[in-house]
Amino acid sequence: MIDRDLAALYGVTTKRLNEQVKRNTKRFPNHFMFQLTNEEKEYLVANCDHLKSLKYSPYLPYAFTEHGTIMLANVLNSEQAIVTGIKVVEVFIAMREMLLNNKATHNEIELIKKQLLEQGKKIVLVFEYLKQFEKLKQEKAEFKNRTRIGYKK
Repeated sequence: MIDRDLAALYGVTTKRLNEQVKRNTKRFPNHFMFQLTNEEKEYLVANCDHLKSLKYSPYLPYAFTEHGTIMLANVLNSEQAIVTGIKVVEVFIAMREMLLNNKATHNEIELIKKQLLEQGKKIVLVFEYLKQFEKLKQEKAEFKNRTRIGYKK
C-alpha cells in the first residue's frame, strides 16, 4: 500500500507518517517498505485515478507490505491507527486465503485438463485401432471374394 493511502486510513498526514518512518528506520527493513522509482510512480499515477495529484509531487512515495502496515500502526500509536491496522491485517489475511483457494482450484482444473487430454489421446488411439481393424476386415473380405486363377477342382 502507498504511504498516502495509509496516511488517510490511519488519520494522519502523509508528512507525519513519513516522519515517523524516518524516526524509526530500524523498524522498517526493505521487506517491510520501499520507495518507488520514478517509473513506478508514473505507472501508478497512470493506472490509479485517486493518485493523479501525485503526478506533480517532487517526492517519491513509499510502498508498504503487509508487515510494514502493521509496524506503521505500532509506530503511529493512535487509536485510529490501531483499529485500522487490525482491519488492514484482516484484509491481507483474507486476500492470502482467497489466493490460496484460487491456486488450489486452479491446480485442480489443470489436473482435470491433463486427465481429459490423456483420455482424449486414448480415445483417438481406440478409434485408430478400430480403423485398422475395419481395414483388415475389409482386406480379408476382398481376399475371399477375389477371382481365383489356376486349376479348379
